Amino acid sequence: MTDWISDLDALHAAYGTPAKPALAKVTPHLTPSYRAFIEASRFCILTTVGPEGTDGSPRGDEGAVVTVLDAQTLALPDWKGNERLDSLRNIVRDGRASLIFLIPGSTTTIRVNGTARLTTDAALCAQFDRGGVHPRSVIVLRIAEVYSQCARALQRSSLWTAGDQSAGLPTAGQMLQDATSGAIDGTAYDHDRATRAHLGWW
Repeated sequence: MTDWISDLDALHAAYGTPAKPALAKVTPHLTPSYRAFIEASRFCILTTVGPEGTDGSPRGDEGAVVTVLDAQTLALPDWKGNERLDSLRNIVRDGRASLIFLIPGSTTTIRVNGTARLTTDAALCAQFDRGGVHPRSVIVLRIAEVYSQCARALQRSSLWTAGDQSAGLPTAGQMLQDATSGAIDGTAYDHDRATRAHLGWW
């Protein structure tokens, strides 16, 4: 492969100039419209960066996936997961973080870039009570910029209109069996996962 783009001049020469709305939509705080969208979103992707590289982590909840603390601050509870702590380790060492919010049916997404910190503050964790269960920590993100994302990616992919395309996909167990060269039994893993995934939800 040739023609690598290796400097900004070459990059800019290959593209046009952004239209005025693409720049004007960026704000350093939540506008009423941005806030309304974010508070309606049950799912986001958290991106962090650390010494080992980058990490992208899906986050979801029964209701709003984040809580708006104020116009420049979001709180994201860290619920029970796989204990890898990739995102959390990154945040402790390098606070740069981004969130992309999606809502089924909408071709609009909202991107938030900012600086994240991790807290176990009891009062804040208690705000996310789920039947007496609290998150072990909460990610608090200070907004540097927020804006709506171009709709073309969701339009091109027909993400919300193409229907269920999951038939025939490899299962999590099959992926794990492949990744471990058969050391872990994928069929047994899938059997256990079907029950385990719904236990200890929070």
